[in-house]
Amino acid sequence: MGIGHTHSHAGDFAGGTSLRLALSFSLTLGFVIVEATAGFWANSLALLTDAAHNVTDAISLGLSWYAFRLTGQPAHAGKTFGYHRAGILAALVNSTTLALIALGIFYEAYHRLIAPPKVDAELLVEVGALAFLVNLITAWLVRHGSERDLNLRSAYVHLLGDVASTIGAVLAGVGIMLTGLLWLDPLASVLIGFLILWNAWRILRETIDILLESTPGDIDMSTMVRDLMQITGVRGVHDLHVWSISQHLRVLSAHIVTDDIAISSGSVIQHKIHEVLSERYGIAHSTLQLECANCQPDLLYCDIASQSSEHGQHRNHANAERFR
Repeated sequence: MGIGHTHSHAGDFAGGTSLRLALSFSLTLGFVIVEATAGFWANSLALLTDAAHNVTDAISLGLSWYAFRLTGQPAHAGKTFGYHRAGILAALVNSTTLALIALGIFYEAYHRLIAPPKVDAELLVEVGALAFLVNLITAWLVRHGSERDLNLRSAYVHLLGDVASTIGAVLAGVGIMLTGLLWLDPLASVLIGFLILWNAWRILRETIDILLESTPGDIDMSTMVRDLMQITGVRGVHDLHVWSISQHLRVLSAHIVTDDIAISSGSVIQHKIHEVLSERYGIAHSTLQLECANCQPDLLYCDIASQSSEHGQHRNHANAERFR
């Protein structure tokens, strides 16, 4: 009963998120046409910048929607971990796109700061205010669940950046109306570009860490080893690896040294280790290899590359002996 209830909640969350992503995509894509037309008419880089950013938002939302659907597919023989990394790849593409857009903004703003063109400030304010409302609605639609899913968070940051950028466009328009200073429009774009670049870097750094299978930043490995060593029956820990499949799906593998005990006693130790890892470190999937204390201990963090190389050398040597 409990498992079915959990699956029901997970299904409701997935269905609701998919619908919100689709609705946000439609709203964003529709508004891009309106904002781009107004930007050309007003000759406003701030509006054109925001329209270009909204194009990437539409792409981001479409990609996030597809990746979210894909991560729900079950694991199989060809993908034994399932498709959880699809969301991470989507976040990587989204953050990279954000960074490229920011660089393009800086390039165009530089030329407009040198020779500021005439801007229809009134139209800039009107369309900017409408853009702010649309972006706020779409960001609100995607916000739910973004704190625990990097894919959703990359889409949410896209939209949240648009909320800030439209505020900048409106303020630039008001400033031009009051002072006549045309350089306020490209200046607003530069500030928007820095905001986009900062958010892109934060997401990009986290996605790269996950793809490189780095240890999650909030896990102190020394503390973890001490916690494991305090479990009754554990005599040592080595060949320890902790990494992430997705933002909150963490995996651990380790060799646990024990006394020369029965399998039933070893299962008790494994159960205690699983409890500690789940409750203190949020690691729900761990693979443990128990070894008796007489085994030769290895490094705490083994060098997989060297082991693979040694294995290859042994295999080549064995093949050479076979054909002699």
